[in-house]
Amino acid sequence: MSARERAEAALERLLEASGTERFLISLASLALSLFVGALIILAAGRTATCAQPAVSYFGVGFCYDPAAVYDALFLGALGNPINPYFDPLHGQFAAPIQTGWSPFNGAMARTLAETTILLFTGLSVAVAFRAGIFNIGTQGQLIAGGLASTVAMLAVAPYFDGVVGTLVVLPLGLLVGAVFGGLYGAIPGALKAYADSNEVITTIMLNFVASLVALYLVQNRFADPESVSTKTETLPEFVSFPTVAFDPRAPFSLVALALGVALLVGVYLLLERTTFGFDLRTSGLQPEAAEYGGVDSKRTIVSSMALSGALGGLAGTVYVLLYFGYFGGSVPSYGFDGITVSILAGNNPLGVLPAAFLFGVLKNGALSVQATNVPPELVDVLRGLIILFVAMPEFFRLAGRRLTGPRSGDRAVATDGGSAGGERDE
Repeated sequence: MSARERAEAALERLLEASGTERFLISLASLALSLFVGALIILAAGRTATCAQPAVSYFGVGFCYDPAAVYDALFLGALGNPINPYFDPLHGQFAAPIQTGWSPFNGAMARTLAETTILLFTGLSVAVAFRAGIFNIGTQGQLIAGGLASTVAMLAVAPYFDGVVGTLVVLPLGLLVGAVFGGLYGAIPGALKAYADSNEVITTIMLNFVASLVALYLVQNRFADPESVSTKTETLPEFVSFPTVAFDPRAPFSLVALALGVALLVGVYLLLERTTFGFDLRTSGLQPEAAEYGGVDSKRTIVSSMALSGALGGLAGTVYVLLYFGYFGGSVPSYGFDGITVSILAGNNPLGVLPAAFLFGVLKNGALSVQATNVPPELVDVLRGLIILFVAMPEFFRLAGRRLTGPRSGDRAVATDGGSAGGERDE
């Protein structure tokens, strides 16, 4: 068997992997990434200079301890629940969870806030992926939706107050964010459908357009006259997600996370249980067969990009409401992070939540590691390494599906007599 045939056989096997096998592959990839990362930490520790080694193996001292780094990276993001006196390997059998630890602590809140925003952006990218479209433009759609919703809420907020204001202004802001994000997402969709443009190029360019136009508008049209920073006016206090369980000062609300989870379930049902979702998925798998079966491919492309953009626009609104209460001049790259989240999830909406949580842990845990003596560049290397290893199997699945063509179990599209949910797309 040639090397090419062995590679094709490996891709075929990966495509046929069950859900349990894919989960185990992800766990093995995570374990392997931690092992490789530990070797990198030890190697970096040998090149660094320190007064006293942090750990010694086989009589050789190292300035950085991999166990301490991973402890800060993963447990720091959760508020570190482990009792420091719990060390059964050295005869200390104290309670494993330290007294006073609560899952509603500040570190957990920041991790869940990151998770919430990444849930929206990951879902946005996943929807486009399922339609066979590589949407790089979620960042631009997030900016468009975030700015538009902030301006709309600032315009309406003076007419309301208290609980009534929350019930009226907050849903309005979410709606405006979704509409503007959807319209901005529909632009590259229409260009692809009716002008045969490459969506990768157009969405990347539209990201720059959104960033620069938003910066201009915030500086020249919607700037806060009482602030020296580049930002809009701050939303009234009542325009925010209700705080449940966590400290009101924490940038997180269970209501926002619940909204994201509800949308996640809704998108999953839309894709898996409706004719529109079935045609959308089939267009991504077999565009020629879908069109032959009667699917309007142009309309499917535009509508899927509009849906993807609407989710990105919602992410922008949630970002504004959770963190600052205003739209600032720069926005973190949540849209680009959503691409990684979607690949980690295998483009399955139900997988987006755990993938977003893992990404949130890594992002927030990196702050805890930076509090140690480990260089921040090494922390970024570890984070990238973990994401790379965990994402690679799903990336090869995506590549394998495109290289090997339709699976043997694929059926005709719904409009050609097929039944929804009949094809093996995941």
